[in-house]
Amino acid sequence: MKDKELLQAKTKKASMQSAKECAYVAVFVAILIAVQFALSFVPGVELVTVLFVTFSFVMGIKRGVISAIAFTLLRQLVFGFAPTVLILYLFYFPLLTFIFGFLGSKIKNPLKLLPLIVLVSCVCTAMFTMLDNVITPIWYGYGQKSAKLYFMASIPFMIPQVICSLISVSILFYPLYRVFIAFR
Repeated sequence: MKDKELLQAKTKKASMQSAKECAYVAVFVAILIAVQFALSFVPGVELVTVLFVTFSFVMGIKRGVISAIAFTLLRQLVFGFAPTVLILYLFYFPLLTFIFGFLGSKIKNPLKLLPLIVLVSCVCTAMFTMLDNVITPIWYGYGQKSAKLYFMASIPFMIPQVICSLISVSILFYPLYRVFIAFR
């Protein structure tokens, strides 16, 4: 009889843990979609990066990657299907969350290493544009000249995004870190 009760208690605990994990991811993805939608009218300004960076740093690789995939798929429904965006987001955001989930497992005092966190987030933001500069020309079959023009046209969009990451991660990382720590 005791074994059965112990098994039921373990099953209930595992079920509660699964529900908690789903809730973390669902609420976080809803926040990401809302923030992206709210700022979609302002070119170069985005807060998805600082949210992913901080969430993954605190919550870990698993939650970060799951939320990145869920966000990517849900975003396609909200903003319309775009195959190049789907490919880019399915590659970039899980990689971003992996990097910061890993950093979060190694860095015990993030405030001391905030410049490193900001630098890595800015490099990742620039990498986002560079990945798009590879994916889009390949997907649409651009020739060498068109691909070069696409790359050149992306620079004016990349610069404000990197500046936005620099400012948003510098200012919002620690307050968001404290919020996510409280819910962990």
